[in-house]
Amino acid sequence: MPVSAAKQTAPILLICGEDGFAVKQRAKQLYRQWAEELGGSDHEILDGGVANSGEALKVLSRLREALQTLPFFGNAKVVWLQNCNFLGEERAASTQAVTETLAGLAQELKMLSWENLRLLISAGKVDKRKVFYKTLDKLGTVETLAGWSVDDRDWTDRAEAWARKGIEGRQKEISDDALAELVSRVGPNARQLDTEIEKLTLYVGNRQAIGIDDVNSICTHNKTARAFALGDALGDRDLPRLLARLDEELWEVKLDPQKSEIGLLYGLISKVRAMLLLKEMVREGWIKSDLDYGRFKAQLERVPLDQVPQDRRFNPLAINPYVLFKAIPQVKHYTEAELIRAMDLLLLCNRRMVSSNLDESLVLQQTLVQIVGNAGPGRNAAARTTLH
Repeated sequence: MPVSAAKQTAPILLICGEDGFAVKQRAKQLYRQWAEELGGSDHEILDGGVANSGEALKVLSRLREALQTLPFFGNAKVVWLQNCNFLGEERAASTQAVTETLAGLAQELKMLSWENLRLLISAGKVDKRKVFYKTLDKLGTVETLAGWSVDDRDWTDRAEAWARKGIEGRQKEISDDALAELVSRVGPNARQLDTEIEKLTLYVGNRQAIGIDDVNSICTHNKTARAFALGDALGDRDLPRLLARLDEELWEVKLDPQKSEIGLLYGLISKVRAMLLLKEMVREGWIKSDLDYGRFKAQLERVPLDQVPQDRRFNPLAINPYVLFKAIPQVKHYTEAELIRAMDLLLLCNRRMVSSNLDESLVLQQTLVQIVGNAGPGRNAAARTTLH
């Protein structure tokens, strides 16, 4: 969560949350900032990653010692307890000895003089009910960094803002469409996004601007992006490419127990639903089909909220805006009647996959052939309608 400049200067700071990469990056930034502000060379970093309660007690003992040792080569000292994994509901955190030691340390923190001392703790999930957390929150500042999730309506905006900041920090700039393509390829994964940004900056070399061709040339497609590729082939009404992408996804299903044919089907249903919604938005005049990505996003923000369904499944504003933007030329390949028929076929496919003994991959393949038929990009003009 955002923290004011005044709060950031508090002598105690706990940075925690499920986004381990963001927690680590933020803590590293604050540690360097504090060390530079205070000067000297007595700053200490302790590793709080433990495997059992015995190790946790040893870490707490070293933390006590570090806090009580005065700086020799400066006026002040920073102590960073990093990767702490015994402040939540872990087994090491639940033992009586650790609980009592943390409570005792909390009392000691209240008695310490913080004039020349700062404590930084970075951790994963923490238990806010415990005395130690409440003490840190009262004496200092707590920053909680939740990970991005596809269920969050604004995750793409947050990821784009984060990525742009990282690119600008490397003295580069990126176009809006290239940034959107980058985020859609990576998905809600800050660690991988940082890796891809590093690859991009090395790839462009001395060139300052990063364009969409650079992203297409060097950036990796993760699982989320490959799922988008299947939907894009359906949207483009390109049967050979669609079947090739389907084969790739079905192979992934065999290797990844978290994936299934039903999951692929639901992704395709979402794609067709998005195209139907997009046709309606164009018909209502809310968006135009000949805009660049920046202006397209601006138009989406002006869509009247009271005119769209509140249910996320049917709300076009809940869809990744770049996915919608890429679908604009794709809806030309289908009439509204064809898209409605496609939804009917996908529903029938769902029933057959759930209630019959037929091979699920074969049922899915047959359904896609029925939807797309022999039409492809530039062919079968009768199967397409011009956007108004």
